[in-house]
Amino acid sequence: MIKLIIGKKGTGKTKILINQINETVKSTSGNIVCIEKGDNIRRSISYKVRWCDAEQFSIDGIDSFYGFVAGMLAGNYDIKDIYVDGIFKIVGRDYEAFGAMLEKLDKLTSEDAVVVFTVSADADELPENVKQFVK
Repeated sequence: MIKLIIGKKGTGKTKILINQINETVKSTSGNIVCIEKGDNIRRSISYKVRWCDAEQFSIDGIDSFYGFVAGMLAGNYDIKDIYVDGIFKIVGRDYEAFGAMLEKLDKLTSEDAVVVFTVSADADELPENVKQFVK
């Protein structure tokens, strides 16, 4: 399952994400992963979360991001939640490619895992293949 937290810069998306991560830690029976570029939220989330810096793993585009997440899920069936802060900082701002990746990722995760993204954009800017994941 894919969920998007959308809004322009400064609207509180990251704060919402941090709160969701820390609430999930209290209730999940599986593993939690957080992916971001840099270490902006690292100290604000529980130590129980597997934190990943996209730069450290050389994630530099849609395909490498998808491969990274697919590899994590294939290697650890206990991952139940993946949180991604600032997806466009990681993969670039190609809305159509992002939508296509979300559709592939949704098929990959089905009901086994939830992937939550913060998306710095106005809902009106996003194509339909992205908007379908706004919850």
